[in-house]
Amino acid sequence: MFDIDIWQEIFTTIRQNKLRSILTGFSVAWGIFMLVVLLGSGIGLENGIKKQFEGDATNSIWIYQGQTSIAAKGMQPGRPIQFTNEDYERTRDLIKAADHISGRTGIRGNRIISYKNNYASFDIVCGHPGIQYLEKTDIVEGRFLDEKDITEKNKVAIISTIVKSELFKQGVALGEFIKVNGVPFKVVGIFNDKDERDNRRIYLPISTAQMIFNGANKIYNVSFTTGNMTAEDAQKAEEQLRASFAARHKFNIEDKRAIWIRNNLQEYQRFLGLFAGIRLYIWVIGIFTIIAGIVGVSNIMIIVVKERTKEIGIRKAIGATPSSIVGLILAESIIITGFSGYFGMVAGIGLLELLSPMFSSPESFFQNPSVDFGIAVRAMLLLVIAGAIAGFIPARKAALIKPIDALRDE
Repeated sequence: MFDIDIWQEIFTTIRQNKLRSILTGFSVAWGIFMLVVLLGSGIGLENGIKKQFEGDATNSIWIYQGQTSIAAKGMQPGRPIQFTNEDYERTRDLIKAADHISGRTGIRGNRIISYKNNYASFDIVCGHPGIQYLEKTDIVEGRFLDEKDITEKNKVAIISTIVKSELFKQGVALGEFIKVNGVPFKVVGIFNDKDERDNRRIYLPISTAQMIFNGANKIYNVSFTTGNMTAEDAQKAEEQLRASFAARHKFNIEDKRAIWIRNNLQEYQRFLGLFAGIRLYIWVIGIFTIIAGIVGVSNIMIIVVKERTKEIGIRKAIGATPSSIVGLILAESIIITGFSGYFGMVAGIGLLELLSPMFSSPESFFQNPSVDFGIAVRAMLLLVIAGAIAGFIPARKAALIKPIDALRDE
């Protein structure tokens, strides 16, 4: 452990060469600053992309109806594809690995929800019980839809916390009746959704909605969660589904516009792989930037050793050990890199904290750029180790100087 005189000597040396020390430190600070900012930006981009998946289950496949663009089986292109309950049933029977599945329909015309004298317009989603898991809704009071509601065509509704606050104010909602386009539905559950847009809706049993509002068996889409499927399994399921729908609705299996299949599992895993590559790329760029600064520190320490050759010779002549000489040079190198790196890290984190509120919009693809404190500490530790390595070569050179040669140095 160095005594206070050694520390004073190190800081005196740094003060006597302020410009050189500042420029050397700046190169190190800039390297750690860029690493922190790049890592934070990468995390911000990753958060933004994950936010887009937040509203729906990431292990899900969604099938939407479209319009044919290729002539098939004697029929001209431009024919709209209309899904029905049979498409839901065939999908359920075809994909055995699906753990939650739902069809979906809506209500045409006005979507006015009322309770006593309170009126508001909200999204009305009609589906099967599995839609709870597809939309990632959390029940906070009561229950969600169940199979009994579907088979018995119960007039029940599950409303969001926002719907509750606007229609019921501070009152009790469970067990009360709301009117959907004038038709009473009993509130049996209240949910919360992380997606603000999805939190302004109510859920109704699809069979009830078809009977009361549409008078038909039409649905808009079919979706299901993939359970324990791998990305390869999900791709095979997608191909099976396209073949099944093509056979039933008589369109060319190569016609990508007839139906649109969104494979969230495959897309999500593709994004995860992409961001793993981005993080690796950022670390490589950041580390090379830091190395450039460390090389500068090493070069400066070589100059310091050359300037202090006579002083080192005198120290050795009066009994200084090689280890004490090495320790002195290493300490100066570590102090420069450590303080500079800390300043760069704080500046980088400060910039990210300043920018973070500007990128908090739910629609933004860049969300809350930040750096995990543990990563920042590990980067600093890496920097200190690099500083020690940078100072070791000139320190070793200093330790090998013979006193007689040093005293002859001019």
